[in-house]
Amino acid sequence: MLPLRARPLNQGLCRAFCARCGGGMQTLISEDALRRRVADLAREISSDHPNGVHMVCVLKGAFMFLADLVRAMTCEVTLDFMAVSSYGLSTHSSGQVRLQKDLDSALEGRAVVIVEDIVDTGLTLAYLQDILRARGPRSLKTACLLSKPSRRKTDVPVDYIGFTIDDVFIVGYGLDSGELHRNLPHLAVVND
Repeated sequence: MLPLRARPLNQGLCRAFCARCGGGMQTLISEDALRRRVADLAREISSDHPNGVHMVCVLKGAFMFLADLVRAMTCEVTLDFMAVSSYGLSTHSSGQVRLQKDLDSALEGRAVVIVEDIVDTGLTLAYLQDILRARGPRSLKTACLLSKPSRRKTDVPVDYIGFTIDDVFIVGYGLDSGELHRNLPHLAVVND
């Protein structure tokens, strides 16, 4: 489960970030809603993998989601990390996927779950699923915190979805805008 906060969220935190980014932000998904949904996903993934699972986190945006997810899981868990990019410093996917960091361990014969922050066009996830499937895992599933089906350019399977959202740009809980705002404990929409 997500750690409980010692005090209520400081609403000035979001306003301070808003001032730095030159625009406003509006909370879309609260810290409590995140906590509840991540716990639900952890139960579902644990139930589907009673003999253990190897989680592959897609850096950087999914790191908070992964940390909270695995702490709530009841099956054995091993971890690895990949870094890919299709956004750069933009707020829209370029459609070109670049592998920036590969895995440190083999996947052959393992039950694997890719942990992704957001599935937008589906191009990045389709790329990841193709290269990881070629490495011979026993099973390959995907968990994403956020799904934007209205932006899909390719049909890509996602087994565990935290929230389905509209086509808005989101920051917080690991997601960034130009490397800023990852530390917000909730998810916020960046207003233009």
